[in-house]
Amino acid sequence: MTDTLSPEQRSILMSKVLGRETRIEKLVRSLLHKRGFRFRKNVQKLPGSPDVVLPKYNAVIFVHGCFWHGHYGCRKSRLPTARRSFWEEKRQANLERDARKISGLINFGWRVAVVWQCALEKPASLSQTMDKLVDWIDSKNDRCEIPSNL
Repeated sequence: MTDTLSPEQRSILMSKVLGRETRIEKLVRSLLHKRGFRFRKNVQKLPGSPDVVLPKYNAVIFVHGCFWHGHYGCRKSRLPTARRSFWEEKRQANLERDARKISGLINFGWRVAVVWQCALEKPASLSQTMDKLVDWIDSKNDRCEIPSNL
């Protein structure tokens, strides 16, 4: 599949992608709030500034876009064919940064969950995703990844 945009147009488009306050982050926070959870968002003092911080449960949640964070096996994470080496390097840097963030949080005693974008797409999967996330928050498990079946 060829890119329908020129490199300059693609660059402008990609530069507008924000790192926080994404649609999927807002969705997860809204659904957690409706279920009675109170949290803080993007806490700068913690490694990686997690998307959702639940101090009462000693838990943090990252809401990852499948493309940007390289969700293995997900159709949304396919790299573009144009400038492939650039995207591979960019994704690899993101994966390494994610691993450092999670390690740092675990070293500080936090429990860490990662919710992938693809788990939030359909109403049925959205409900299941939130049920799993709530079960994890109430549990004592250190890690959670949703979806974990890929």
